[in-house]
Amino acid sequence: MQTRAFRMHLNPGQADEYRRRHDEIWPELAQALLDAGVVDYRIFLDESTNALFAVLTHEDAHRLDELPGTALMQRWWRHMQDIMPSHADGAPVSVDLLPMFHLNHP
Repeated sequence: MQTRAFRMHLNPGQADEYRRRHDEIWPELAQALLDAGVVDYRIFLDESTNALFAVLTHEDAHRLDELPGTALMQRWWRHMQDIMPSHADGAPVSVDLLPMFHLNHP
């Protein structure tokens, strides 16, 4: 298993809408993430800065790099574009976070 973390941002005042859209995540998108090897995906909000912190755990053998090229992912990005900073192709602006500490109990 591998874990990735990254930061995104919400436009001001969009926290409730972001949560609503994720509470109603499309079943086909959830399945695509699972099929790509995701085993855990969490997103946290820092309300003081509108920063989103995502932590994604995936299988060593995964197909996450294929998702951005799918029509489904591109449709989700368009769906989210109005509430968060996005690139011209619709992908959310994100920054990978560097691992700094990990405590693991067997």
